[in-house]
Amino acid sequence: MIVAIDGPAGVGKSTIAKMIAEKCHFYYLNSGSFYRAYTYNQQVRKADVTDLPLLLENAKKITLSIKDGDICIDGKSVEDKLHTPEVDSCVAQVSAYPPLRAYVNEQLRRIATGMDVIAEGRDITTVVFPDAAVKCYFDATPEVRAQRRLRQHPENESYEQVLNVIKMRDEIDRNKTVGALKIAPDALYVDTSYLTMEQVCERVLSAIFTCKNGNK
Repeated sequence: MIVAIDGPAGVGKSTIAKMIAEKCHFYYLNSGSFYRAYTYNQQVRKADVTDLPLLLENAKKITLSIKDGDICIDGKSVEDKLHTPEVDSCVAQVSAYPPLRAYVNEQLRRIATGMDVIAEGRDITTVVFPDAAVKCYFDATPEVRAQRRLRQHPENESYEQVLNVIKMRDEIDRNKTVGALKIAPDALYVDTSYLTMEQVCERVLSAIFTCKNGNK
């Protein structure tokens, strides 16, 4: 069974997906971590992050895996390196590169084959797993998302800086030629702005329960 959660950055996709994975014993898959890991890999190599063909070439030289929910490069966790301002400032442009998206999507589908998976990330419900058993689209205001980002990663950035980055990211994501941010027609829409994580989690669990019972 595949459960897919889509939506813009900062709406609670990762937190909820991890909660669902733990409660339902599903494998947790975060597509955004792949793009962040490849961006980080390019930066560590001191290579030009705007040289996207080179970034893809370097991406194919490493092996990404997931261990205990953390993304790993060649077996070593880099989870704590993926949400820095340096990665944040580049990842939207990196993830908009169609050949890289195709490469990442192949990996996501391969990992998910034959497993119970909860997958979250941009275009996960519309492109990567369009036949997912349960689809959810989370949303929240840019202002609320900026406040959440500051609480999670207070790395000397101002509220205005974070808000501007989020708005810029949204604009890029909505206008991508491939993998644009869209709401799947059959997705459960949840505005998480003023809901607790537990409340959002309950809505997703209810959708999963309904789906399982409907398939019996």
